[in-house]
Amino acid sequence: MLIFKKVTDLQHYLNKQQAIIGFVPTMGALHNGHISLIKESKQKCSITVCSIFVNPTQFNDKKDFDKYPITIEQDILQLELAGCDVLFLPTVDEIYPDGIVIKKDYELGFIETVFEGAKRPGHFNGVCMVVERLLHIVNPNMLFLGQKDYQQCIVIKKLIELMHKTNDIKVIICATERETTGLAMSSRNERLDAISRDKAKIVYESFVALKQHITPQNSKLLIDAAKQDILNKGFTLIDYLSLANANTLEPVDVWDGKTDIAILFAGFIEGVRLIDNMILQ
Repeated sequence: MLIFKKVTDLQHYLNKQQAIIGFVPTMGALHNGHISLIKESKQKCSITVCSIFVNPTQFNDKKDFDKYPITIEQDILQLELAGCDVLFLPTVDEIYPDGIVIKKDYELGFIETVFEGAKRPGHFNGVCMVVERLLHIVNPNMLFLGQKDYQQCIVIKKLIELMHKTNDIKVIICATERETTGLAMSSRNERLDAISRDKAKIVYESFVALKQHITPQNSKLLIDAAKQDILNKGFTLIDYLSLANANTLEPVDVWDGKTDIAILFAGFIEGVRLIDNMILQ
């Protein structure tokens, strides 16, 4: 695996390759969810590029940024074992040569006003800043994203539309990788002790129950019951547990039984904020 820290060096190398480039952007602290994206890219592309960059512009809470785990040696080993071809490991100055002052607002529309957009103001603007920069640097043919960050996937697809790159970059959204309990794999899980980590499985269990039993007649009742169950099982606060149109993210109070919907969740357990989702078709 080749490692590049400079934009010019990476671009010089990639420009010489006659290849289909797959790109997996990450913030490091890699787990099997990230590695599954690398493997998917390896199947579909001739060169797989992974980036590791903890992006300061998407953290609206500096404490969250300061706590983000840095595990670069383990990350490099995992990428090498997965057969990743190129790792891009830039500094903040390489990504933001003019400084990290936010100078651009992205017209994301409705999707940045709900759920994560409502709870973390400015978060998606920061995501768009770094992803736009990375896409210009790597110029991939395919972009691989994990479904766990479902709203972010929708936002990035909108960004690519705003960049007029929809014909150039194909977005591949890969299924969420889960621990044996059903808990969605996340770098934040490492901040949980064993007891809390086990308790957090209630989110996935609630999703499964909703999927099995939801009807147009009982959708609101089931969501309300699931919220209470999650709080009873160890979560201290729920930012949201909601149904939304799977394509537009418009909240759905009562499911019509026909529309593809997403169950979206964010909540705190032992001071750690976890998100998850499930698509119902």
